[in-house]
Amino acid sequence: MTIYAYTDGASRGNPGESGVGVLLKDEQGRLLEQASGYLGTTTNNVAEYSALLTCLKIVEQHPRLNGTVGQACTNLIVYSDSELLVHQMNGKYRVKNPTLRTYFQRVHEHLQRAPFTFSIKHVERSKNKEADALANHGIEMRTPVQIDLPAR
Repeated sequence: MTIYAYTDGASRGNPGESGVGVLLKDEQGRLLEQASGYLGTTTNNVAEYSALLTCLKIVEQHPRLNGTVGQACTNLIVYSDSELLVHQMNGKYRVKNPTLRTYFQRVHEHLQRAPFTFSIKHVERSKNKEADALANHGIEMRTPVQIDLPAR
């Protein structure tokens, strides 16, 4: 099964209060999972990487997505409005910042053990509004990442 993920990291100031938002959809565009969370004070780029890590953790751990219950994810396509994140993950930009290098390495550790193929693509902000709203919700609620199952 292919899963389409939309991720966003929001930061009110740089650095500033930050949050993450993640939406996972199936091939028909149906919502499978969503998450939002508060990160505390950090940079926008750390928030973007944190959103991607949150996405990977959800796909790895969620029974409906990892094959424990139902069909497993075999292909994960992530959309992010962060050009820096997308270009670094695709090898177009080097990761010079030591903090971001740590996050980059953590993402790659997850991908090395992932049972699915992975790609990440840039999407305009206007196409990522749902993930942005979740990231801002995370800041407002000031709670760690929360996973909400859609109603069946």
